[in-house]
Amino acid sequence: MSFRAPIQAELKRFDEDFPKAFSTKVPLMDLVLRYAVKQKGKRLRPALVFLTAKSFSSSPLTDRAQRGAVLVELMHTATLIHDDVVDDANTRRGAFSISALWKNKIAVLVGDYMLSRVLLLAVENEDHDLLKLVSRAVKEVSEGELLQIEKARRLDITEGVYDAIIEKKTASLMAACCAVGAAAADQGSEEISSAHAFGLALGMAFQIQDDLLDYHAFGKSGKPTGIDVKEQKMTLPLIHALSVASGSDKTALMRIVKNKKDDPKSIQWLMEKVRELGGIDYAQKRMAEWQSLARAHLQSFPKGPAREALDELVDYMGKRVA
Repeated sequence: MSFRAPIQAELKRFDEDFPKAFSTKVPLMDLVLRYAVKQKGKRLRPALVFLTAKSFSSSPLTDRAQRGAVLVELMHTATLIHDDVVDDANTRRGAFSISALWKNKIAVLVGDYMLSRVLLLAVENEDHDLLKLVSRAVKEVSEGELLQIEKARRLDITEGVYDAIIEKKTASLMAACCAVGAAAADQGSEEISSAHAFGLALGMAFQIQDDLLDYHAFGKSGKPTGIDVKEQKMTLPLIHALSVASGSDKTALMRIVKNKKDDPKSIQWLMEKVRELGGIDYAQKRMAEWQSLARAHLQSFPKGPAREALDELVDYMGKRVA
């Protein structure tokens, strides 16, 4: 992924610093935390912090940028651990989730411990501005989760509600990453707001692509996964299909979501019907609109290799396959 090229040194240092951020003398906690660190993902959020900071600063990045990246990744990891408890998920990134291996009580406590490290790391270094940005994202993510749970019970999610959910659950954290990067580069409120707006649009595009992946062909069978439908998650392709479907098709689609989510043939019919009703095309169009908005916000960033890398990242959001 070429967008990482300008920040290779920063990411290398991050991989060294991140595990040190939550060392503990409690053996069980240490064991679980070391397992959590092994399940490292794409490091997309630290990359956003570093690329945004580099965009606004011609000098080498300070320790504040590293701490900002650690703060957002700690917070993100904590929310994923808690998500797995909420979703009763047995796996995360192809490995057993912490809640599956050590049960929910320990998973919740480990997530709480990580959030406490976010607070302490920021306060101990007097990074109060960074803490404010990250804390706001924690609030948004929590509200998004609860809004999704509330609406999922009735399966009455409109496109407006969907936008609100993904803005809070996904886009708010990416926005915080970019704002933290600008703040760590000692920028003013105008630049921090521009960086936040860029990250928010990027996060919206990221989540819509995530929804689209469920309808793409994977595995040996070449069939779509349908995981979101099986979990009764109302994502944009399905929401749009329901909004344009005839009465009988809408009834059939909702019957599958409510009562036949474990029937492979029914799921396959639903996914083909969503495609036929233009749900995939519509979601791709909406994702492209968010990508265009992200690029518009990016124009306010100073020109340079880091801004070019962020532009490549906007492209990557719409092309990723995992």
